[in-house]
Amino acid sequence: MSNRIISWGNAQADGHSEEQTIVGINNFVKRQTATSRFSHFSGSDDELLTRVQQAWEQAKPGYRTGVLLVPVEPSGFFSGVVKLQEGDALSGTYEARREGENPRKAVVAEGREKMAAATVDVVLYNSQVLAEDEDNELPAEHTNWEVVSINASPDLYEMPIEPNVLMHNHFGSSGGTRTNLTDEDFVSMLRRSFRYWSDKALAGCNCAPSGVTVMTSNNEQGESK
Repeated sequence: MSNRIISWGNAQADGHSEEQTIVGINNFVKRQTATSRFSHFSGSDDELLTRVQQAWEQAKPGYRTGVLLVPVEPSGFFSGVVKLQEGDALSGTYEARREGENPRKAVVAEGREKMAAATVDVVLYNSQVLAEDEDNELPAEHTNWEVVSINASPDLYEMPIEPNVLMHNHFGSSGGTRTNLTDEDFVSMLRRSFRYWSDKALAGCNCAPSGVTVMTSNNEQGESK
């Protein structure tokens, strides 16, 4: 495992860090490459962690305790999310996201390419949360955080979690992380998610965006837990 780990000497986001907060790159995010259907970053792991460090004070709470969204500067990020047009051809796969998980359905828009991102949230899970399913790669301590997803949007507003990911998490699917939401809060979040994603899909081109060079170093980039 080639994690890049950084630490800070001072707390930088109230309620989210302490002295020597450590942030690492979880291997789950490394599926988000230029040739995948997922959003990706064209820089290195170290550059991604630098963006996270620079924006740490703007960190926002995620859908549950132990999940953070860090809004970073979007240059160099590409969004796998495309807005559908009537007549677009869709195709699907049924595959596990990684070894050891049960397969899931996924739908893509055929022939559509990724776009430069307008906004980006880097999703971090606390290592203690990841340890609930033995997915942590740093020690399960409250000072440790791991980058698990790059949520890059083509829009200038926050992108809600994809409905199927939310349901897999909430209902305890293999590889999902428990939401701990009440039924009322879950339905409210699902309603917002459904409205946004009803005319969206992931790009199905399986190619790098036009004019983007695919990096082949050991600093692969890596979408949502």
